[in-house]
Amino acid sequence: MNKLFLVGIIILSQLIISHSQSVSAVEPPTEVGGFVLGSNVTDYPEIEYSNFLKEVVIYDWHGFHKGIISYGVCASPGEIVKIKLKYADSSKKFFKILLKKFKKKYGKPTEWKGDSFGILHIWKWQFVDKNNNRVHLVLQHNSKNPNENTGNMVKLYYPDNIIREQKCFTDQCTKNISEEEKLKRLQRKKSDWNYLIPR
Repeated sequence: MNKLFLVGIIILSQLIISHSQSVSAVEPPTEVGGFVLGSNVTDYPEIEYSNFLKEVVIYDWHGFHKGIISYGVCASPGEIVKIKLKYADSSKKFFKILLKKFKKKYGKPTEWKGDSFGILHIWKWQFVDKNNNRVHLVLQHNSKNPNENTGNMVKLYYPDNIIREQKCFTDQCTKNISEEEKLKRLQRKKSDWNYLIPR
């Protein structure tokens, strides 16, 4: 019986090894939607380089490791509409201290947006300032979610101003489009599986 068990283990391990080798033998994709990883962005003259917000990256800033400052380019050029900063101290202990201080200053959070696994903790406060602007404040701790920055982060932003910038930018792009560009866009709408499936 022990021999039979041992033979079964050997066969199973061979199957696993051969399966993993066949998976790794597949060439990884480097292209999707007509864009190729490793190519230069200037290879695609038809894409638009600007967006409704521009960003400035900062490093080592008064207790923050790094951050992104987003500002408008259309409705209110240069106006900072979003501040996203990552604290230098990424520990859960520091997050708890921050949360306590945030609550003391701003009261209970308006909303919990974290997960139930204890990996992502996101507390959100919503306010209206003296100029009637909605203001959102977010305090976040991420222990290991790969889709988010790990550590502690604070976000402060004007949601309506971001929407206003996006609308202004979209309106300008639509208004200033040439007939030639309209035709090109119609051509680019056409697709097939070569565009839709990574290759």
